[in-house]
Amino acid sequence: MASPTTSSCLLFLLALLLPHAAVGVPRRHRFPPLQLAPVNASEPPTTFFEVDRPIRPPGGSAGPCSTLLLSDSFGYTYGQPPSAAAYAPPNCLAAARAGGGSVALAVLEWSADCRGLQFDRIFGVWLSGAELLRGCTAEPRPNGIHWSVSHDVTRYAALLSAPGEVAVYLGNIVDQTYTGVYHVNLTLHLYFASTPPPPQHADLILPVSRSLPLHDGQWFCIQSSADVQSKKLAVPSNTYRAVLEVFVSFHGSDEFWYTNPPNEYIEANNLSDFPGNGAFREIIVKVDEDVVGAVWPFTVIYTGGVNPLLWRPITGVGSFSLPTYDIDITPFLGKLLDGKKHAFSFGVTNALDVWYVDANLHLWLDHNSKKTTGGLVSYNAATSGPSVESEFSELDGQFVTTASRHVSATGWVESSHGKVMTTFYQRFSYKNSNVYSKNGVVQVVNQTIDATSGVSSTNGTTLLLSEEVHQVFPLYLFSGTSDEVGDEYSMVSVVKLGINEKRANSSLQNVQSARGSMRVKKNLVISGSGQNHQVYKYIGADGCYFRDVSSKDYTINFDHTDDSCLKRSRDVSSRFPSRLFGGSVDITAHVDI
Repeated sequence: MASPTTSSCLLFLLALLLPHAAVGVPRRHRFPPLQLAPVNASEPPTTFFEVDRPIRPPGGSAGPCSTLLLSDSFGYTYGQPPSAAAYAPPNCLAAARAGGGSVALAVLEWSADCRGLQFDRIFGVWLSGAELLRGCTAEPRPNGIHWSVSHDVTRYAALLSAPGEVAVYLGNIVDQTYTGVYHVNLTLHLYFASTPPPPQHADLILPVSRSLPLHDGQWFCIQSSADVQSKKLAVPSNTYRAVLEVFVSFHGSDEFWYTNPPNEYIEANNLSDFPGNGAFREIIVKVDEDVVGAVWPFTVIYTGGVNPLLWRPITGVGSFSLPTYDIDITPFLGKLLDGKKHAFSFGVTNALDVWYVDANLHLWLDHNSKKTTGGLVSYNAATSGPSVESEFSELDGQFVTTASRHVSATGWVESSHGKVMTTFYQRFSYKNSNVYSKNGVVQVVNQTIDATSGVSSTNGTTLLLSEEVHQVFPLYLFSGTSDEVGDEYSMVSVVKLGINEKRANSSLQNVQSARGSMRVKKNLVISGSGQNHQVYKYIGADGCYFRDVSSKDYTINFDHTDDSCLKRSRDVSSRFPSRLFGGSVDITAHVDI
């Protein structure tokens, strides 16, 4: 029998099968489409993809050496144990290490296909309890679909060098209506360098996750704002650096948390079945009682979200390979080097059921010392918000939510590398505007998350490490319903989202604009259309990549790619003007998109 936590955690999938709220009040943005066109038996499967730059092996590296880790089909897997397979380091890895070489690049490839009708499903991949990849499945069509994800897992070189167990959880339900079975191959590709391993990769990785056996994924399930999940770990006494890598995904009542109105709106309009608690969420990460950092997550939209026809074949930013978030806890090592177990915990502000959260603790060990020492010099975890300004009359109104947070810590660690002072900091700001109009059938969301994090280390005379990343996550969402006839209605959606990221040696602009309309009957899409346009521009010391791609109704309109660093005549900003992430939308102007 599953534990109470697991049983409750699995309930969110069942909620996806329930009818949505009636037209006339805000609704959840999730629909599985029916077959919208006659089946052509000769038509090949459709290839879905997420726009991202290709992973290139370092110059001079040898490989790939490829190993199939797991091959399985996921049909009647809801509430069942993960698919698992023993892992042994490939022979080529042992041979490379014996010759003094190291892993230059490790790529985990997820390759899957499916046909029929099915919801999108979340999946996770773990090695020895440490999560390597989390993603969303594509939604199939009768002739079949295929997609693959190549994920850089070089930072897990220490895990890949030791025997363990691979686990994959993909909870799926198959019945007379939802017939899609996901067939998956998981492959590891290794490339080798003739030099020793670089010091930026951790010597030891400890999973902060649930342990097998389970009838679910190894993630923690956070079901409310009062729900705090934790695991106790002992840190080796010769650790000199520690980074916590956090995985986050949101589902059920909080899948579209950024669209949720405050509880006062829910209560005033007697919408007890509609999710509330406002439009702000943050993941609080603690070690014992100290807040060591926070995650203000990117608003990933899964392949069945808002209007599933928007994401065919170009899927939403981050949906096939969800982003992770690093928190450097080196300043706190002085409290953790006592040989005792310490609690690593996660909570979500204003959470509704359900959030999946776990983490990997990356540790660097001093091989020339049995014991390191340390101390915390300064610490601040100030927060402001969330603050909500609201004004509404019955189902129409506006809610503006703002928040900010600053986390910083400075500490020292003394090892054979000397006495090193490390500072880690985070700065967040958040603004969300939610507007309901036309008796609640139209909702417009404008949101911006601005996040800066950085780490620096010095031995007193030399700057050993200096890294900073600044990310801005803009989001615009328009959703409107009309033409209600019985259990049918029309819905128009516009989604504009992206990531703007700057680091010392690189910059990324990844923006996506999608719009479409559909006719919904009994919570199923019976007709409709969707189009998507995405521009991806990366410039870095390791090269450049540019892609401008557009699709409509499974068909690619154009796809322009360039991997040179030549100056281009048009920038992302010229293709996507400033009003991309703002402005008003008239429902009547988009019904016939």
